[in-house]
Amino acid sequence: MSNKTHRDEKNFNQAALDYHKAEPKGKIEVIPSKPHSSQRDLSLAYSPGVAVPCMEIHDKPETVYDYTGKGNLVAVISNGTAVLGLGDIGAEASKPVMEGKGLLFKIFADINVFDIEINEKDPDKFIDIVKGIAPTFGGINLEDIKAPEAFYIEQRLKEELDIPLMHDDQHGTAIISAAALINSLQIANKNIEDVKMVVNGAGAAAIACTNLYISLGLKRENVLMCDSKGVINQRRENLTPEKLDFIVETDIDTLEDAVKGSDVFIGLSKGNVMSTEMLLSMNENPIVFALANPDPEIAYDLAVETRKDVIMATGRSDYPNQVNNVLGFPYIFRGALDVQAKGINEAMKLAAVHAIADLAKEPVPEAVILAYNVQNLQFGREYFIPKPFDNRLITKVSSAVAKAAIESGVARKTITDFEEYENGLLDRMGRDEKLVRMMQSRAKANPKRITLGNAEEYNVLKAAQILYEEGIAFPSLLGNKKYIQEQMERFGISLDVPIIDPSDDDQKENRKKYRETLWKLRQRKGMNEYKAKRFVRQRDYFGPLMLRHGDTDGLIVGFSKNYTSVLRPVLEVIEKDKGVDKVAAMMMILSEKKPIFFADTSINQNPSAEDLVNIAKMAEFTVKSFAIEPRIAMLGFENFAAISETSKKVAKAVNILHEKYPKMVVDGEIQPDFAMNADHLSDYPFSKLGTTPANTFIFPNLESANLSYKIIRGMKVAQVIGPILMGLKQPVHVLQMRSSVDEIVNLATIAVLDAQRREKKDKK
Repeated sequence: MSNKTHRDEKNFNQAALDYHKAEPKGKIEVIPSKPHSSQRDLSLAYSPGVAVPCMEIHDKPETVYDYTGKGNLVAVISNGTAVLGLGDIGAEASKPVMEGKGLLFKIFADINVFDIEINEKDPDKFIDIVKGIAPTFGGINLEDIKAPEAFYIEQRLKEELDIPLMHDDQHGTAIISAAALINSLQIANKNIEDVKMVVNGAGAAAIACTNLYISLGLKRENVLMCDSKGVINQRRENLTPEKLDFIVETDIDTLEDAVKGSDVFIGLSKGNVMSTEMLLSMNENPIVFALANPDPEIAYDLAVETRKDVIMATGRSDYPNQVNNVLGFPYIFRGALDVQAKGINEAMKLAAVHAIADLAKEPVPEAVILAYNVQNLQFGREYFIPKPFDNRLITKVSSAVAKAAIESGVARKTITDFEEYENGLLDRMGRDEKLVRMMQSRAKANPKRITLGNAEEYNVLKAAQILYEEGIAFPSLLGNKKYIQEQMERFGISLDVPIIDPSDDDQKENRKKYRETLWKLRQRKGMNEYKAKRFVRQRDYFGPLMLRHGDTDGLIVGFSKNYTSVLRPVLEVIEKDKGVDKVAAMMMILSEKKPIFFADTSINQNPSAEDLVNIAKMAEFTVKSFAIEPRIAMLGFENFAAISETSKKVAKAVNILHEKYPKMVVDGEIQPDFAMNADHLSDYPFSKLGTTPANTFIFPNLESANLSYKIIRGMKVAQVIGPILMGLKQPVHVLQMRSSVDEIVNLATIAVLDAQRREKKDKK
């Protein structure tokens, strides 16, 4: 192992420990869902009021779904006997994984989770424990239980419980890979009834996958299943009951011979067991699902280099066609819970398979294309499985599962209006709830050089480490080299990135170049050559000059200095974009549901009506760059009255916008709470906002915008990203003082996206 690899692994391991240890410890928490601030609230929540729903449920057990959170609560249950690639590490050590699964349920499908780790390996005792706690939950997700016990446990619990239950290790992979198989066979122009398949692996996932493929039409006699001892044939002894179903009469014993002349290879085993010779021995248009993690059975690059006609999927996110269980389990449970299903049956699984497969054939929304920073995504060899960030999954898969539950007779509740149901799902999640993940994914596809000022600060160094290790950007550190190195050693941060010290000898040529530029820019604005020579040794000027000269692609400054003092050198060095009169700033507020945007939060103290028009136009452009359609509210403390001087100014700006840009969705003056509420908006049918709430808010002056976002930031009720500078020719952003690590990473990510956009524009 190289020193760099060892260092990166050490850094990552420490980051993982820090992540889980940070307060509040773990990854999930329980929060109240009802008001609880008054004595009346508490008397309703608990004694004496709670007795009323208790007796209702006693008299009518089905009303438990009406009066409790059971209908949106899933248990993630494990005994820790087969945890990821770690094996039997025990119930307590498995808890971080189960919490992680709970996190995925919540962020992808808004399902609440209790993780339950049971210290019991005896299958019957384990079953009794799960049955005993089952009334608490609307559904149960079994996780990381070793085979063959997993088969027995799941089968018994499915028979004896009347709520949705699934062992995701088996069926999650089966459902996603089955969808991929349907589509890859179409690309290969082959029929599932005719293909010969080799399955390498005979554990819970392999058995479940193969059984599901058979239900899709694969012939059992066309399957050769291999375990660590070779092909499961008539000469094998001491096989588990599950493996007995896949015995074939054949003289073939080895994986190498099994693959010859096959059409499909399904790898659910271990890395690098498939050689190039084996791949070459397969039939035309071979389908290879190399799903071992982190190392596939054959590396993706090696496979496509060996055979141009290979149709390939892996379990990895850095290659096309990732078979990822997160495409399935959150939405399967979402649909099952929403109809109060008595179980998850084959019809529901097959509905999920076809919904996922069909989604890959539909035109891909711009938001998904932007998330992966590709020119195009269309059905074919490199795209036959939807991407995990595709927010259509929750509507397509959940609806399909819910319909199948209703039609197969296992639903207690019927949905009659599926369009309304799907809109409810979108409102539940927020249409753009995955925005930060999507932005980081776009950045990773084409990372840029981002220079970070104040690099001696721990938060900045930690952010640089994340940007570097995650591949979001190529960071460089701006500041006193010796002090930065001392701080890195002090904080235990090992980072192989450039450290740029404006006073260092290695910057002599740059200082000369930058001094000439600065003097030319400012010589008619009070700056002489001596001042220019002195200023280029200051990082506040050196950073913007680096950017102007193309020595970096983006700049993040301002962690420990007053915003105005840091902004001044930026505006003196970096030109405004074409058509921009005044630069402005915008904050992105990430609430639980969907992002909203505030402008101008940092620069223009008392903008004129014309300034507000320019701010609104820049905000529209910036919001669109995040693949979000801006709906702009021009704010005032009156609703369409224009009585005060401030309201008159805003109304004038709105009139200009309506006249010059009739296609813009913008209106005002309007109070923010009215602009965010569909019912309130319905009182103003003439408004361009209609009844859909605004997501972009232009404030009448700096004080109102700045104070508003700072209250939100101080309350910690939403993540705040910014200020995002708008109107400059190059990507530069000024941090709030004492920004958190996440805030720095997020703003640097936006700088990368900004640089990517400008690069595309320059190439046109």
